Amino acid sequence: MSSIYELDGKVPVREALPFGFQHILAMFVANITPIIILAGVVGIDKGISASLIQNCMIIAGIGTLVQLYPIWKIGSRLPIVMGISFTFLSLAIVIASTQGMGTLMGAVVIGGLVEGCLGLFPNQWTKLIPHIVAATVVAAIGFSLLPIGANSFAGGQGAADFGSADNWIVGSVTMIVCLIVLVFGPKKLRSLSILIGLIVGYILALCMGMVSFEGIGDKPIVALPSFMPFSLEFHLDAIIAVICVFFVSATETIGDTSALCSGALGRNVSKKEMGASVACDGFVSSISGLFGCTPITSFSQNVGLAAISKVVNRFTIATGAAILILCGLFPPIGAILATIPQCVLGGCTIMMFGSIIFASFGMMARCGFSQRNMIIASLSLSIGLGFTSAPDMFKIFPDIVNTVFAQNCVAVVFLCAVILNLVLPKDTNNEKNA
Repeated sequence: MSSIYELDGKVPVREALPFGFQHILAMFVANITPIIILAGVVGIDKGISASLIQNCMIIAGIGTLVQLYPIWKIGSRLPIVMGISFTFLSLAIVIASTQGMGTLMGAVVIGGLVEGCLGLFPNQWTKLIPHIVAATVVAAIGFSLLPIGANSFAGGQGAADFGSADNWIVGSVTMIVCLIVLVFGPKKLRSLSILIGLIVGYILALCMGMVSFEGIGDKPIVALPSFMPFSLEFHLDAIIAVICVFFVSATETIGDTSALCSGALGRNVSKKEMGASVACDGFVSSISGLFGCTPITSFSQNVGLAAISKVVNRFTIATGAAILILCGLFPPIGAILATIPQCVLGGCTIMMFGSIIFASFGMMARCGFSQRNMIIASLSLSIGLGFTSAPDMFKIFPDIVNTVFAQNCVAVVFLCAVILNLVLPKDTNNEKNA
């Protein structure tokens, strides 16, 4: 078996690079998008915005390296790819618009430290997250990603050509190429099915005039990251609000870590790995705040990619992290990768997101189909997916509840699953498999 399918196998750089590059292409646009949206809404100067985009690529690379090669108890040693989180975006916009970017970054630094410290003591809280709760959260993550994949397939939410024939054609061709390579290609090529589909889709989009290289020539060849572009300010209300969302981010990281172990490694996640993954999420997010960026988190699309390709080698994924850092240090590289049309990414990722849902089914099967497990999974998913599809239901609650739960099905599913796990009896006949 090739070493790329082994966690600690030795892989030559020339062999590792295409697989690492595949991971970066799967998450690149999603990684820089939160910063672009935040800068646009808040009205940050274009020069500072460009610096923030550069910083977020470097931070994502550093976070990924820490997950792969831990520092003390920080990092899981698992092939997890980190990037800037969408979870914080709505709250970040509110805080930055009303209290300034300095207040937002101060809250990110403190909130990250809180989450990081939480990850250092997994024995104190992981008992609240047995395997059935983790499996249910993984399913919620998969279902929550499907609209993202569909929107990308159609051209990207808000795009002028959303749902156009061109987007349908390019997205469909990309998806079909990925599928053909995955099913019929040699084993090595199957592991690169996403990269091959993306290249074919990109070439097709280029031929159809859907790719623009405008502005790439204006980028400086080399640029160093900007440290503390905003002076930190600390306000209790902003800090508390951000900490609440950090708990949601920790939930997603726990789910992604569980899904990766189940889908790519074929085993359950350990308490140590769960805590170390959350610790990395938190402490690196604090560093992210020092560089003017919002918090980072594990990227579910890369978990899906690992589940499909079975490429779990840490060094291989580390080459992807190195590419991210180079994109930050050499802006033209990042600018070229940012020209990939959304429909191409949608064609690549739609099946990856489905694989996360499939991984959750395997996790549930290992837990057993008892009545208790059925209630935890079915009721949590029904409430989480159902209620957040009608977010106006939450309008009677305070703003912080709306921010954390109204449109975040993963947070609602996690909360329901934890509560049900605590209140449902464990020692009845219902625990027997149905």
